[in-house]
Amino acid sequence: MIDKLNQRDKRALKLGGICIIAIIVLAFGMKWFDHWHQVRKSLVQACDKLDFVSPPETKQEKLRTIVPVFEMPKKLEDQKFLFRDRLNEQLKKAGIKSKPLEVLGIVKSVDAPGYKLLRLRYSGRASFSQVLDLLAGLKENPYLVGIEEFSIKCDPKKKQEVDLNLTVSTFIK
Repeated sequence: MIDKLNQRDKRALKLGGICIIAIIVLAFGMKWFDHWHQVRKSLVQACDKLDFVSPPETKQEKLRTIVPVFEMPKKLEDQKFLFRDRLNEQLKKAGIKSKPLEVLGIVKSVDAPGYKLLRLRYSGRASFSQVLDLLAGLKENPYLVGIEEFSIKCDPKKKQEVDLNLTVSTFIK
């Protein structure tokens, strides 16, 4: 049948076939382009949300200095050794003469089921500025859970010398 067509009709059929293929490609291409445009739009929105949620690096560094570091609790002997050593280092760093820390005992934790609290007490003399340095640096102790007791009594003769009683606690397994 194609043999009976003249050259002009063959060109018209070829052009018609090309147009049909172009229309089909355009129809699917436009759907794909709309989908691609929507994906790009949602990607930009997600990136904007992420930029809004995640602060810049300088702000993250500032937040890391505020939040205390915490190590997961270990067994009694390991945790007692680590906590006592770290607390002694902090006392020395603050310039307070380190005396042996008194272990007060183990208490079942109400706030953290499955863990117990080990409490240590420090009693000694220090200057008021040393006590403030110690308090400022306690948040750096990764084993510290809380300050259970803190009391200072001023020496009537030496106003800058104080008697310090400090009880701190850590979690143990």
